[in-house]
Amino acid sequence: MNTSLKTAPGSACERCPAHNVGNLIKLGIDMADWDYVVALAGNPNTGKSTIFNALTGLRQHTGNWPGKTVTRAEGGFSFGGQRFKLVDLPGTYSLLSTSLDEEVARNFILFGQPDVTIIVADATRLERNLNLVLQVLEITDRAVVALNLMDEARRHGLTVDERSLARDLGVPVVPTSARSKQGIPELVQTVSDIANGQVVCRPRRLKHESPALKKAVAELVDQLEAGFPGLPNARWVALRLLEGDPRVVEAVQRGELGDLTRDDPGLVAGNLALQLEATSHA
Repeated sequence: MNTSLKTAPGSACERCPAHNVGNLIKLGIDMADWDYVVALAGNPNTGKSTIFNALTGLRQHTGNWPGKTVTRAEGGFSFGGQRFKLVDLPGTYSLLSTSLDEEVARNFILFGQPDVTIIVADATRLERNLNLVLQVLEITDRAVVALNLMDEARRHGLTVDERSLARDLGVPVVPTSARSKQGIPELVQTVSDIANGQVVCRPRRLKHESPALKKAVAELVDQLEAGFPGLPNARWVALRLLEGDPRVVEAVQRGELGDLTRDDPGLVAGNLALQLEATSHA
């Protein structure tokens, strides 16, 4: 698959982070209206909360997903005259839904359909972090990797070729040191470019399907799209069904999968969790 990034026509100077560094306005919890929803995903202890605070100006503004004890944080920022709602997802190592944190993060990225997903990766433990990066890129093609803790990596004598990594992943990679605000202007500019279509991502996705699996996936995709019009990433849902994911199986059997595409993105993950919990006790 072509993993190149495309930049739409426009003034390079106008989109330069140095040109726009003063345009970031931290809105805190003022999210009465927004133009784009941005998800913030990553492993625990990657500096995800530090990036959240740097973008929103908040220190601690947390609540729970509807009906759940899993913590979420939401805030907002404005850039280039547009308002962005930032949803900090639970820190998780995987999206395979073996824990409540994983389920909430996965369902929000898939069914909430954020306009951009920031995947925070620890530059000092990049190999371990890439597992989550690749799983997120299986779900969405509107993502940017924030390669955080670059200051720590340098102290340990580690170097990362972010350009080669971006080419291999097919999405932008922005080096950051969130504690000192380094890379934050570039990250915000990249989020804006993806949200506005200035940058088109071409994520690399693993090709490990046998002919029989490809046929089964294709048949399931046709059935899912017919039964649930507008379902995002039906291929990914089909793969989860074939793997016997109990949460996705229940949602399909109960006909609840289609309702998720019409929900408020801010409630999608919690609503699905509530629906599935109810069916398990039915």
